[in-house]
Amino acid sequence: MSEFLTIGEPIALFASQDTDQSLKDALNFRKYLAGAEVNVAVGVSRLGHSAQYITRLGEDPFGDFIKDQLRENHVQTDYIDSTPDYWTAFQLKNKVSTGDPDIFYFRRGSAAAHFDAKMLDRIDFSDVKFAHLSGIFPAISEQALAAFRHLIDLLHEHNIRTTFDPNLRPQLWSSPEKMAATLNELAKEAEIILPGDNEGELLVGSRDPETIADFYLNQSERTQTVVVKVGPKGAYVKNKNEAGYWVKGFKVAQVVDTVGAGDGFALGLITALMEGKSQRDAVVRANAIGAFAVQAPGDNDGYPTPEQLQAFLDKNLAVTGDEF
Repeated sequence: MSEFLTIGEPIALFASQDTDQSLKDALNFRKYLAGAEVNVAVGVSRLGHSAQYITRLGEDPFGDFIKDQLRENHVQTDYIDSTPDYWTAFQLKNKVSTGDPDIFYFRRGSAAAHFDAKMLDRIDFSDVKFAHLSGIFPAISEQALAAFRHLIDLLHEHNIRTTFDPNLRPQLWSSPEKMAATLNELAKEAEIILPGDNEGELLVGSRDPETIADFYLNQSERTQTVVVKVGPKGAYVKNKNEAGYWVKGFKVAQVVDTVGAGDGFALGLITALMEGKSQRDAVVRANAIGAFAVQAPGDNDGYPTPEQLQAFLDKNLAVTGDEF
């Protein structure tokens, strides 16, 4: 049993150590645990909350590595199934001095893409306060999409609050149109939606935060809040039938790797809400953990402990005069 759960495809990530070298030319790589939903679960656990991760892995070295890493990060693995019939996904990522790194996936036909939806009926929802959903898992196969929808039904049945991050991966979809239509349909089922302004351009045809927020608030009675991530500027928040507001971001000395920042934002928001903090303070925490994430090379190794987070907030909010 846990306070938080998510479903996704964990990945063994090989991150290049050769700065500004293409994936073709890079020779030195370091192995990490990766995957958007994994990142959120790891960060939730690091902040002292119980987290459960749902997936399917292959019976192979990558699958064993992922399970070991999850356990080391105190993420519960009761709902991880293993199969000898399919392999565990992995990916390559290059290292860049500026901008976003290039990524190449090896995940088609993976074990997670053959997820058995019957396993969802084993889940104990009794202590779950939040479930985080991402647009990646339903993109990996029609079988995964069907399981994702079944999980949504179960979450509604148990009255569990849900966040949804579109997490666009165009390379996993047959077309941009299919991606936008499917993700917007799935977004209707979430109470809180967490798009980025760049994602809004592909999903709703606009980068304007208020336009993005209004689209999702108006398309579903279930959706109550939209928080649009706008990079270093911070986030735009709008609740149904209320005026929107901005929560500014945090400046960092050096951006090392932007991957994992959006997942850090999600876990910051979720953990703060689970702790009973106000919505504004939850978004402050979300921005703070996003700032932590961009200063570390791995997808989730930069996420803070409670002590590190509080020290960061004490230092930075004292400068701005804000409160948390």
